[in-house]
This record gives sequence, structure tokens and C-alpha cells, in this order.
Amino acid sequence: MTASPLPPGSLHLLPVAGIGEVTPGDDVSAVILDGLDGCGIELGDGDIVVVTHKIISKAEGRVADVPTEAAYRRLAESEAAAVIRRRGDLMIAVTRHGFVCANAGVDRSNVAGDRAVMLPIDPDASAHRIRLRLERATGARLAVVVTDTFGRPWRRGLTDVAIGVSGIDPILDLRGTPDANGRVLDVTEVAIVDELAAAADLVMGKATGIPVAIVRGLVWERGEGRAADLVRPPAEDMFR
Repeated sequence: MTASPLPPGSLHLLPVAGIGEVTPGDDVSAVILDGLDGCGIELGDGDIVVVTHKIISKAEGRVADVPTEAAYRRLAESEAAAVIRRRGDLMIAVTRHGFVCANAGVDRSNVAGDRAVMLPIDPDASAHRIRLRLERATGARLAVVVTDTFGRPWRRGLTDVAIGVSGIDPILDLRGTPDANGRVLDVTEVAIVDELAAAADLVMGKATGIPVAIVRGLVWERGEGRAADLVRPPAEDMFR
């Protein structure tokens, strides 16, 4: 099965609309397949399926009642492996996965009622399960990227990043290769799955109810890396 041909070097970002509310116990891969069918999108070799973690977390039961601000803060603190900074009600924390983010990734946006969603226990494993099921159902060679929205030190605004990966290496290592002028690159490692997450968010958005998008046209190789590989080791961290 092959995707529609695209001009060399071009990408298509295909939003998967029509995916309704996901509840605990739902099969996320089946939900995605239903959404693709409703949009008339057929997965093909080389497609990258980008999924916001919210629907995965909901399917995996990572939802909790937070009727008060105090309950929300307690939940965020329980999800934190370490707290780096506090300012008022905002907490910058390290999650058990090693991610540094606001309130340990506990989020109340796009959640009905007085509830909050936590990050999946193992986003890489979740991505892997989804990829295997989608590949079995379609026969296509795929990659899956699970995303969340993070702030960034020293820069205003939010962007989506990868917190789970399957089928593609998260880092494109260009060290030892020449640049356009023939100079050998010494330190350049591109967080390609973060770039994919941010690109896909352009068609998913924060308030459109579109939790899945397909990135089509990227040339990539099969890899066994994990989003956890993107976490900078403490010995390399100059700011903590």
C-alpha cells in the first residue's frame, strides 16, 4: 500500500477530524482508524501518525477529579518526581519520565467537568502499541509520535513536542556530516520528532477537537529510538 505521490521535498499535514470523546478502555488505534475512514484518508507507507497524548491518557484511565484548586495542586505534586521552580500556583517539575514541564504535565484543558488529565505512564509504550495495531490493520509501514504542549525557557509561547515515539528515531544525528559549505558538523543533532509534533499541531490546534494528524511526504528510516532519548542527561544540563 503506498501513499499518494508528492513533489520531492514537500510535506502534507492531514488533520483527522471527527474523533469524538475518548473514554477509559477505548482502543486508540481503532478510534484513529474510524476517524481516518470518516475523513477518507488511507494510510500508506511512510506516513507518520501524530497523536496528542490526551486521547491516550483518557483511554488509559489517566484522568482524575480535581474539584478544587488545592486538589489540582496535590495531583500535580503527586505526578512530579522533582520540583525545580515555583511561582504562585505554577510549578515547573520533572516528571517520572524525565520531562521538565509545567505542573508535571497535569492539564485541565479539553477535559469536561472538574477533571484533569495526567501524562501516560509510558508514552513510548503507548506509541508502540498504537503503531503495531495500525500497521497490522493497514499493511503500511508507519511511525507514531505522541505529543504534548510544553512551554520553553527563555522564549514566550507554547509548542508541541514529542513525549512518545515508535518506529522512527527521535534524533537525526548530523554529527560528522558536512554542511552546505563543506564544514563538518560537530554537535548538530536535530530533534526531528519535536519538529513533527510542532508541524502537526498547525492543523490540530488547541481548541479544534482534532487530536490526530498525518504527516505525509517526509523521507525517514525505521528506528527503534524512544522519546525518552530526548531527555538531556543531568551531566549535560547547564541550567539545573
